[in-house]
Amino acid sequence: MNELVFFINNVVVAGSVSGSIYAIGAVGVTLIFSIMRFAHFAHADLMTFGALMALLLSTAFPAAGASIGIPTALIMLPLAMVLTAALAVGIDKVFYKPLRAHGVKPIVMVIGSLGVTLILQGLIRLFAGTSGQSLYVDDRKEIFRLALPFDGVRVPVVITEPQLYLFVITLVAVIALHLFLNRSRLGKAMRAMSDNPELAQASGINTNLIVAVTWVIAGGLAAIAGTLLSLDVTFKPDLSFFLLLPIFAAAIVGGVGHPYGAIAGGFVVGFAESLAVFNWNILLRPFRDSFPAWLELPTDLAFVSTEYKIVVPFFILVAILIWRPTGLFKGKVI
Repeated sequence: MNELVFFINNVVVAGSVSGSIYAIGAVGVTLIFSIMRFAHFAHADLMTFGALMALLLSTAFPAAGASIGIPTALIMLPLAMVLTAALAVGIDKVFYKPLRAHGVKPIVMVIGSLGVTLILQGLIRLFAGTSGQSLYVDDRKEIFRLALPFDGVRVPVVITEPQLYLFVITLVAVIALHLFLNRSRLGKAMRAMSDNPELAQASGINTNLIVAVTWVIAGGLAAIAGTLLSLDVTFKPDLSFFLLLPIFAAAIVGGVGHPYGAIAGGFVVGFAESLAVFNWNILLRPFRDSFPAWLELPTDLAFVSTEYKIVVPFFILVAILIWRPTGLFKGKVI
């Protein structure tokens, strides 16, 4: 039973946390692609910027969350979302809108997003430095240990306070996005523009408004993902380096341009990473006596070491592009 609880802690919980972060980030990437038809490589930097805004606001008002018993960064999250959404809209107006007005090809937009990435990374390092910082500025992170109802269990299931908030907020965000896309007038207009931009414009849909709303949603979701991840671990100025490939892999696995596919792809990539770095020798310990005498298992049976975890989404990305370029939910082919 101890081995099973260890598996739950290191695969089920860890995979759910990573999958939630990747899913929220991938939804922003896939929305931008479905509306504007280019891969926005600066999206991971928007996630880092959102976390930085939450950190700066928490530092300025450290006791804001103490009165109601929740982390201050969570109180500041709505304002960080507004600031990140404003930055996303501003980036579009300054960098991407002039390119669209000149009718450039999508590859030019992608190269432009790489330039935006370098600019944002430089600005984030200028104001945040290069070292990691905790978003718990005036309180401590709660850790919950849930013992399973079995005799002899000595290792409890461990869930941190930010992880609980992450699961709840992810569920709320997914439901809200679903209702927005399927029930609201703007959401239906976004879907129409995603299917056929020219026909949508000819039908009287305000495409400029749809583009702005897309950036607002993508920026807000980026702030949520970056802040909640930094709450669970720590804020790092190079956070985008570790998020860029997984969120793009998640978007492509689910089907580029398909929001629900991005959510599924996020959890596929998150659990794949957790399963790849898990030491399977631990689960085999109770069965060692039944193995042949000549069979000696190595102490580490992980597929890859933790240092090479970033290879996993890259492998998934290549495999999906070869096997099923449209993704699991048949999105648009890049």
